[in-house]
Amino acid sequence: MTPGRAGSDAGARVLLVDDNPTNRYVLGTYLRRAGHEVLEAEDGGGALALLREASELPEVAVIDVRLPDMTGFEVCEVIKADEKTAALPVIHVSASAISVTDRAQGLNRGADAYLTEPVAPNELVATVAAALRYARARQRAETLAARLTELNRATLDFYHAEDVAELAARAASGAGRIFGTPALVVVRTAEDGLVQVVGTRDGGARRLPGPPTRFAREVMRLQGRDEAGVRMEVVPAGRLAGEDPLTGGTQALAVASARVKGTGSAAGVVLPQEALGGDDHEVLTQLAHACALSLEALRSYREEHALALTLQRTFLPVSLPSTPLAELAVRYLPASQTAEIGGDFYEALPVDGGLLLAVGDVAGHSLDAAVVMGELRHALRAYALEGHAPHDILSRLEHLLLQVDSPVGATLCVALVEESGRALQVANAGHLPLAVRDGGGQTRFVREHGPMLGLGLSHPPSVRVPVGPGTHLVMVTDGLLERRGGDLDEAMDRMARVLTGAPPDLGDVEDVCELLLNHFPPDGNDDIALLTARLR
Repeated sequence: MTPGRAGSDAGARVLLVDDNPTNRYVLGTYLRRAGHEVLEAEDGGGALALLREASELPEVAVIDVRLPDMTGFEVCEVIKADEKTAALPVIHVSASAISVTDRAQGLNRGADAYLTEPVAPNELVATVAAALRYARARQRAETLAARLTELNRATLDFYHAEDVAELAARAASGAGRIFGTPALVVVRTAEDGLVQVVGTRDGGARRLPGPPTRFAREVMRLQGRDEAGVRMEVVPAGRLAGEDPLTGGTQALAVASARVKGTGSAAGVVLPQEALGGDDHEVLTQLAHACALSLEALRSYREEHALALTLQRTFLPVSLPSTPLAELAVRYLPASQTAEIGGDFYEALPVDGGLLLAVGDVAGHSLDAAVVMGELRHALRAYALEGHAPHDILSRLEHLLLQVDSPVGATLCVALVEESGRALQVANAGHLPLAVRDGGGQTRFVREHGPMLGLGLSHPPSVRVPVGPGTHLVMVTDGLLERRGGDLDEAMDRMARVLTGAPPDLGDVEDVCELLLNHFPPDGNDDIALLTARLR
């Protein structure tokens, strides 16, 4: 059923099956005078072939019971058994099979009505109209249910969008699936301006290249900039300036626009008006509203993420110190714009007795994690400047987390390069081990460690590691190596092979950072802290 035939009183395509030419003429005349289009077949096989080959199915079938090749009952059973035609109402007519048993058999085998000949014109027309009312009401209900299901699917799909362009693409794809027609989606935020995406009837989508078209700007102007809520409008052909990318401006358009007050966020969904039925305008406005709300949620989240990331960066060192003991380099890469902030941190601090290096990771990804990270780093600096050994620093940080009742734990590796430059003191609280690449290019890990911070457990003494000039120290957080579905031990072994396989004269600490990032490219799911040092 097309939207144009949605009304219960509108004319329909009627299949008339009768082997008697006179009967076909008489019944067909009644139906045509009532405004129906009549398709004729003279036997059951012809009727079924017509249904198989029809690009547009009839909406009701009037079938004689006595046919030369098969009974009307059998034709009805084939129609009802085929998923394509199962909803087609069937009205039996007969001049000979008129007993109660015949009529009951016809209805039991799938017919929706049963008339006996001679049939009065008004009775035939009224019976066809009744069958159409029921069939059309059922189809409208089924279509609406299917579109609401797709609307719910599209709305849930919005939550997976990582940016405004992707949200527009998901909305355009959803509109194409819901209404089975090409759709144009125009979205706008104060930061991104206008973004246009065209969706196809099968759920595909493509972003229109180049700057916003005049047509897209006109769509946004349909609703005032300060007007919140949803507005639905049917726009006559040619009213909007610029070429309509859906139709070329040759037919009316249904435009649903939604706006979030005071934010500059807005969404417009445009469909050809002829594609919509009576209930579809509500579905279209709900789609535009859901898109606008998701757009605002995405914008708000992006702002909150930027603020949290700024706060997180204030907890990190502004620069690395210059020290005669080592050359230093660091890389700090936050997760993607749509991931929550983490608690990765690093420290490099000249102290009495040497150079203290540290890399840590607070468990979880949240503002709480970032706040705990800031507390740990500032306390770490204070304890280091007081002259405490690495394992004593860990013990004091453990006590601090318990005193402040921290909601999260943390891992932390601390290495003190002794003033002589020929030995390290390493203490590790459940963190990835320190990698040591000696002057000959061989790499090993200092694997001794204690429990992570926050468990209330004691920490073992520091491990003393002899080193020499040209030794590289590499400290990382798990964001560099850990991948979903991957093995962390295998990644660490690979990291050791990468460092060992580097040129023997590898000297620049910046090159070491780039070497590791090239072999372990960030996936955007976690923060990365990477600290390297080359002993002089």
